Amino acid sequence: MVNLILFGPPGSGKGTQSANIIEKYGLIHLSTGDMLRSELGAKTPLGLEAQKFIDQGLLVPDEVVIGMISSKLDANPDARGFIFDGFPRTTAQAEALDKLLLLKKTSISMVLSLEVPEDELVRRLLNRGLTSGRTDDASEDVVKARIVEYHNKTAPVADHYAKFGKFKKVKGDGSVESTFELLSKELDALTSEKV
Repeated sequence: MVNLILFGPPGSGKGTQSANIIEKYGLIHLSTGDMLRSELGAKTPLGLEAQKFIDQGLLVPDEVVIGMISSKLDANPDARGFIFDGFPRTTAQAEALDKLLLLKKTSISMVLSLEVPEDELVRRLLNRGLTSGRTDDASEDVVKARIVEYHNKTAPVADHYAKFGKFKKVKGDGSVESTFELLSKELDALTSEKV
């Protein structure tokens, strides 16, 4: 089983590359945002628990998110692997995820981080802001603040996985195709090890 975390600041191409990885490698996309919306919509016990926090304007606790991930893993016993999107964002979340995966007799295989220079990220996001209608992509100051926030929050998570030799940087400022080729080299090596 290949369990992948794809990292990258806003504008690095995570969404596009996640879709390519899912299509080529048959991994299941685990988006904590999508899972939360699904649990809320289905009014599951975890969804109802999450709703209590959301109604108070609070973040959904890590335990509830881990519970949702656990349910998703259990619902896909024959999966080739998973790609984690939006989680973990903190070292505590990474440690909780590691414990959960250990209970399921698996682990994170690799964290791949799309590396793109800041000026290219700003250019991409401002261009996206012109066409997407996303207000968080319309202002250069807001875009730069999001990039700084990303680096501050995720650097410790990268360090956590680097300790285990599970963190690799991938050049992400080329074309979609060339970036996917670099990601595929890493994933091909992983999938050949897992066979």
